[in-house]
Amino acid sequence: MKRSACLIFNPVAGQGDSEQELAQIRAILEPEIDLDIYITTEEVGADKLAYAAVERGVDEIIASGGDGTLSAAAAAVVNTNIPLGIISRGTANAFATALTIPDTIEAACETILQGATKNVDVAYCNDLPMVLLVGIGFEAETVERADREAKKRFGILAYVLAGIQQLRELESFDVEIETEDRIIKTQAAAVTVANAAPPTSVLAQGPAGIIYDDGLLDLTIVAPANKAGAIAATYHLFQTASAGNPVERDDIGYLRAKQFKITTNPPQKVALDGEIIGNTPIEVKCVPCGLKIFVPQVDEVVPVEKLDGLPNLVIEMKNPAENSGNKEDK
Repeated sequence: MKRSACLIFNPVAGQGDSEQELAQIRAILEPEIDLDIYITTEEVGADKLAYAAVERGVDEIIASGGDGTLSAAAAAVVNTNIPLGIISRGTANAFATALTIPDTIEAACETILQGATKNVDVAYCNDLPMVLLVGIGFEAETVERADREAKKRFGILAYVLAGIQQLRELESFDVEIETEDRIIKTQAAAVTVANAAPPTSVLAQGPAGIIYDDGLLDLTIVAPANKAGAIAATYHLFQTASAGNPVERDDIGYLRAKQFKITTNPPQKVALDGEIIGNTPIEVKCVPCGLKIFVPQVDEVVPVEKLDGLPNLVIEMKNPAENSGNKEDK
């Protein structure tokens, strides 16, 4: 008996010919899987289609589109034990890359056909689903500049160009980060909380290795003193991420926790899985192993923590008994 699955397809994702891509997906999958195909529209997004599929009792859901489509579809299957297949056709394809899912249609389909699944973490940011990361400050401003037309024309280069433009308006802000046991106050130009992130998501790469099934989130703080420092910090993040090493610069910090509450002064724009969702404050909480996904096995890198060197750093232990003698003010 053939497997059955609901395929949710975003026709405006990426730069390719969507009709040809859908035909290719069907040609590969339909000999072994009965596909129930639904196309996203401006009125009906991947989230609504995925929730409806779950209510119908589908065996599997396959999402094809960019990171926003994948994140929206994933929301419906959190803690359902319904496996999610990923066929990335977006600009960055960061989620697939982070989980080493192939970025070609043929290879991604083969991953689904093989049927091997893995339970990975997912998160919620202000009650919105998050499979990748949330960026505050510089990254969010860059995402906003890289509009759909630019991404259609330039692809991943659209983000690079937008980042270069955003450097002209780089500004630092005060940030307070609350975890289960600490309150951290410092200054930053960018704060990123990652559930999963490929090396190309450089602003998330303080620990140089994001583990997507450990029940924890990874937060990176980038706090350059000026534009030259921002360029140097970004380049350092790229180098260390490529080499698999944690960062060593004083203007970059990182830590791990189950949840974060982040406030800023002044309020900053927030980008969630590549989409602007509003401004700070935000609360991000991890759902350990909440998503069952078709994904190859990967080697894991265990990150560490580093906060030393951040400007005007204050760390307060939330337990009053621990707070005495443990306050760090630099």
